Amino acid sequence: MKIQRCKGTRDLSSAEMQVFRFIEGVFRDCCLGRGFEEIRTPTIEYLNLFTSAGTLTPGMLSKVYSFLDWDGWSGERVVLRPDGTIPVARLYTERLAERGFARLFYVTNIFIFDETGKKNRERWQGGVELIGKGSPLVDTELISLALEVLGKLGLEDLELRLSHAGLLKALLAGLGLGPDEQTRLLDLILDGDAAALDGLKAESRELGGALLPLLNLKGQSPGFLKNLKALAADNFPEIGPHLDDFMKTVSFLEAVGCNYQIDLASGAGFEYYTGVVFQFFRGGEQIGGGGRYDDLVRSMGGDDVPASGFALYLDRLMALVRPEAVVPAAAGKVFIRVQSGEAEIIREAYSVADCLRQQGYTAEIDLGGREPADLRWYLDVGGKDALFTVQDKLTRRFFPAENAGEVIALLEEKGADKDSLA
Repeated sequence: MKIQRCKGTRDLSSAEMQVFRFIEGVFRDCCLGRGFEEIRTPTIEYLNLFTSAGTLTPGMLSKVYSFLDWDGWSGERVVLRPDGTIPVARLYTERLAERGFARLFYVTNIFIFDETGKKNRERWQGGVELIGKGSPLVDTELISLALEVLGKLGLEDLELRLSHAGLLKALLAGLGLGPDEQTRLLDLILDGDAAALDGLKAESRELGGALLPLLNLKGQSPGFLKNLKALAADNFPEIGPHLDDFMKTVSFLEAVGCNYQIDLASGAGFEYYTGVVFQFFRGGEQIGGGGRYDDLVRSMGGDDVPASGFALYLDRLMALVRPEAVVPAAAGKVFIRVQSGEAEIIREAYSVADCLRQQGYTAEIDLGGREPADLRWYLDVGGKDALFTVQDKLTRRFFPAENAGEVIALLEEKGADKDSLA
């Protein structure tokens, strides 16, 4: 009898590996083009990494591969990692916390048990984590990066769904429920268990009269959220700050040309999200998602630092794309500093960054962290004297520009040797 592969696993042929490497290459190039650094975490982690901080839902914990790792007469319970973000938060806490701000990305496999053996038990994903800063601009950067990757893979008709975990948690807290009940209801909502929510309606008149209508609302634009804020103001005044944060992110997404759908009942089965949650769909199939998780690092014993991230599901993307020539990695580096928080200036900054990347530059938008090493070119957007100002750190000279074409011409004219810049 022939020995077969394990249920829920897959072999990749040479042709399939070409597709995998193509997707991985596009993902890696896009991350490097925005100043992110590549990392890798172990396949095996201690189980308590996922339990002590309450980071995974009970449903997720029931699907982990765990075993006892013997060490002499005793041992520790370990698992094959069921999630990509939590090990990165551990890595940050152990080795990178002194940096304060970190832009990180990785390609990794995760392991989730499926009793049928029909779904993949080993799953590959490309993940991005931005730790040390949390703001609507950070949310916009991550969503924009994910859409850039998907666009360069040739995917069209994408759907971006937005929710807000902080808003959902505030709504549940406003009902006067205990922490355990809040967590249980949040899991139901994020898992899309509509039948369970209908059952709760009969148990709680307040829940049925106020929460369920809010969860059923779907729409687009900051105006929709303003209406939501007015609708819930009397029963749930504590949601105000979360809605303001949500509206700011949405306004930035509109400024940079992202289409989206607000769906408060959409989400993912992870308890650690605290802010904006976003998911990417194509043809009704989810191909990625992420959000803000400001409490995760602190729950692991680290400092109180905000963080956000996302993952794109490589296994699902492999069925949607075909290999093409990968665009060579960018070599020149331009550090873009946004001088105003106005949505119009954000739009101009992202527009010029896209133009620079198309010309082979690395265009990194300043999100408040450290400046890149070996940096020559700064680009200020929205200053007092000109819309764009190019600064040559080498000569300490400044050059105004009115559009992206003039910015690129200045870089070339003033001696931007892209092959020699870090």
